[in-house]
Amino acid sequence: MADFFFRTEDIRPEEVGQYFVESRHDRRIVDALKNRNPTILIGSRGVGKSFLLRVAQKELVDVFDRERVFPVYLSFVRSSLLQSSDPERFKHWMLAKISSAIIRGLQKQGLLTSLPKAAQRLAGGEVTDAHLTAIESVAEAYENSWRDPTATINSSQVPPVDALKEALEDLADELNVKRFVLLIDEAAHIFVPEQQRQFFTLFRDLRSHCVTCNAAVYPGVTSFGDTFQPAHDATMLSLDRDVLAQDYIENMREIVEKQADAATLKNIAQYGRNFAVLAYAASGNPRLLLKTLAAASKVNSNQVNETVREFYRVEIWSEHSVLAEKYAGHREVTDWGRQFIESQVLPDIKSKNESYLAADKNTSAYLWIHRDAPAAVKEALRVLSYTGVLSEQSSGIKASRGEIGTRYIVNLGCLFSLEAAPASTAFDIARGLTPKRMTEFGAHHAYYRSLVEQVDKAPAQIGGYALAGQLAKSISVLDLSEWQRGKLLELSLHTIGDVLNATEQKLKEASYVGDVRARRMRNAAVAAVLEYLSG
Repeated sequence: MADFFFRTEDIRPEEVGQYFVESRHDRRIVDALKNRNPTILIGSRGVGKSFLLRVAQKELVDVFDRERVFPVYLSFVRSSLLQSSDPERFKHWMLAKISSAIIRGLQKQGLLTSLPKAAQRLAGGEVTDAHLTAIESVAEAYENSWRDPTATINSSQVPPVDALKEALEDLADELNVKRFVLLIDEAAHIFVPEQQRQFFTLFRDLRSHCVTCNAAVYPGVTSFGDTFQPAHDATMLSLDRDVLAQDYIENMREIVEKQADAATLKNIAQYGRNFAVLAYAASGNPRLLLKTLAAASKVNSNQVNETVREFYRVEIWSEHSVLAEKYAGHREVTDWGRQFIESQVLPDIKSKNESYLAADKNTSAYLWIHRDAPAAVKEALRVLSYTGVLSEQSSGIKASRGEIGTRYIVNLGCLFSLEAAPASTAFDIARGLTPKRMTEFGAHHAYYRSLVEQVDKAPAQIGGYALAGQLAKSISVLDLSEWQRGKLLELSLHTIGDVLNATEQKLKEASYVGDVRARRMRNAAVAAVLEYLSG
């Protein structure tokens, strides 16, 4: 088996340049991360978000003596361990984590040979190689709070946001630093909307002439909150490698060539078409390509057939299904999403592609979902996007009857895994793809019914005080227009529970509320409950 780096964490930060394959799209992202404007990088697991953050860090370090822009990479991956009784634990932990990362980054680069007063304020006192700073101790205490959630953590050393900004401005002046660039990985933890909203509030509040925040997040499952406006507060960039691009195979091959041994490179050269099948199956995800190539390093047809069927029928889905166990509140939407793709979407697309290929026509890997589909269905699609089974292509797309919705592309490996011999047929499917061919699912598709019924029954099945408290919340917390909220009150629907229990027929009793408006209002209530369960 070939020995590849599957995760950025396994690569030394100073070595990332050796493995960087510079496509135009990746270069645009790296340059954006280094520039003054805040950037949010969106991508599924394994597509390379962490890697590009590290590339940006490396390039800024290399020119620091000339440009005086200092990069600080940090990860918020441990946020799920925070179990302290401190009601502001996540905010305090974030501020401590950022302060600690800046101090240690400056120290590593030899910029704290003497300790400026501003650095002492950030560190909470003395900075040494041998001991944790006071602020590092606070961050570590929060990360260990899962061991004893009742333990009291002294957060007095954590600087408020304004104090942190002032300290960074003073530190920049003392060290002749033009700007600090924060590169925050795993920024908004999956399925914890309240933490996500707190993060983006901090993201916005930290912005100043000497601080630029950048963050990597997952598609579909990120809650930005009311105070952060994505279109205005940051540049939003999606890390998608387009399988339709002319240089797609070449780009993916270069990524492999940075790590592959001579024997694997020889096999790739000999079986170029088989390698292309693996590359297309990965759907632009380098980690998936490296994993499948490691399992099929001979790149012959037998290995490729076996690997595609095993990996994309079993392994990729096992990661998706784990979410149902880890986040019990999302079990219904997670399990339904898998059934929807495996039982409905993939067989339908496969059948159509067989007829398309027989008639020498373009092929499909696309589906379209009506914009007024139930909230639970949209939640299932978001989870599928997080795990990389689906990728959102475009919203506001017209379908065959002029209806508006969102177009997705299904992971090609999942589609290829249904083929009897992927090495023989998958290449032609991939080369013939066109987004003009979509399998359409309208607002009331019959397959939605089972999920909607499960979600409707969720309150009775789950029960418990916490859920009762959520259902008792006022409709004022829902993302509705004043007009919509007024119509609900007109029907004496004052709480989320009231709206959740109301049928669309009930909502249509309000004046000027028809099918579409009733559906959207009810969807908002269902989405609010799902958000609670996700946390």
